[in-house]
Amino acid sequence: MELKGLMANHWLVKSEPSAYSWENLVEEGKTAWTGVRNFQARNNIRSMKKGDFVLFYQSVTDPSVRGITTVVKEAYPDPTAKEGDWSCVDLKKSIALPSPVSLATIKADPSLADISLIKQSRLSVMPLTANEYARILQLGGSK
Repeated sequence: MELKGLMANHWLVKSEPSAYSWENLVEEGKTAWTGVRNFQARNNIRSMKKGDFVLFYQSVTDPSVRGITTVVKEAYPDPTAKEGDWSCVDLKKSIALPSPVSLATIKADPSLADISLIKQSRLSVMPLTANEYARILQLGGSK
């Protein structure tokens, strides 16, 4: 029996707090992840499946992973796009990490040396391996 299709994928999305913060998601409970205008990030959005786990990373001010969200609606046309072929997904807040995981902590951890957050720092939607996801949760004090 093949398990690949039964297992959720793992992602990380980045946002500047002035545009959309973890606190915004906590307050609203759910959001459409719109405004992505990078082809690689768009393609990542299109690969997201309902039930996939997503880490929310807040950039610029106190850059850190703040919490876990899940994909509740797969890719659909981004209503904020005035032109072009752009997509978004709907995310639902799940839980905050007991301790935010700072960018410095991620960079200092040898097991995260190849994470896209470091290798492609401008990418706003990126895949994570199951091990990278689990390690970040561990660093944040989550089980």
